[in-house]
Amino acid sequence: MNVVRTLAVALLAGLAIPATALGAEGTKIEAQDWSFAPPFGRFDKGQLQRGYKVYQYVCANCHSARLLSYRNLGEPGGPGFSHEAVEALASQVQITDGPDDTGQMYQRPGVPSDRFRSPYANDAAARAANNGALPPDLSVMAKARAGGPDYLYALLTGYGTAPSDMKMSQGMQYNTAFPGHQIAMPNPLVEGVVEYTDGTKPTPDNYAKDVSAFLMWAAEPKLEERYKVGARIMIFLLVFAVIMYLSKRAVWARLHRRDHSESA
Repeated sequence: MNVVRTLAVALLAGLAIPATALGAEGTKIEAQDWSFAPPFGRFDKGQLQRGYKVYQYVCANCHSARLLSYRNLGEPGGPGFSHEAVEALASQVQITDGPDDTGQMYQRPGVPSDRFRSPYANDAAARAANNGALPPDLSVMAKARAGGPDYLYALLTGYGTAPSDMKMSQGMQYNTAFPGHQIAMPNPLVEGVVEYTDGTKPTPDNYAKDVSAFLMWAAEPKLEERYKVGARIMIFLLVFAVIMYLSKRAVWARLHRRDHSESA
């Protein structure tokens, strides 16, 4: 059974989840307990809906998410908003459209097919509003950073007071998870900044975890489907390995019997 044993060991090694991960510059990032963890995890729709609310009321003031459309909020495997809710959420923002018949741009309420509205007209406007710093787009941030959602959670909960022997640059904030421990973004999460309506406590820790989960979904909306395909492939490979092993035993058993009869 060496083939089966080797395959099983390989599969288990691939599914192992480290307790910590290393971020940029060797920063240690603690692994969190996510509902969507491999190999069979699923997104918590309630958490994604809360995470979108945190994104909408906090993150979207400075950060864009250009790859997301409002209709994605109602797609399978995501936050699970109803079609009516998606339409209502989209209509809450004003979208620049046009030109109209007079050649002028105009504002209109958003519709589900619109991309998430960016807070600034362009990168230059974003830099001008943030002392030269460009807030990164969050569409795939959970996949673009080492540690993924663990890193995002650590970053959002990593603000604190700088050590006495550390010289901070003007306008920078101390953060234990950010490379170099100096970040231009002020702490965006304070208790009560977003109101939850499902009984979840409106604490910075819950805000950070919910929005990190939402950004993980935004970066990989087909994650649940990928897990299902991966599980089917693993089952197929395991069954195939067993069949090949049994076939090998059957073939070699006949050869051994023939050699034994000839030698006799």
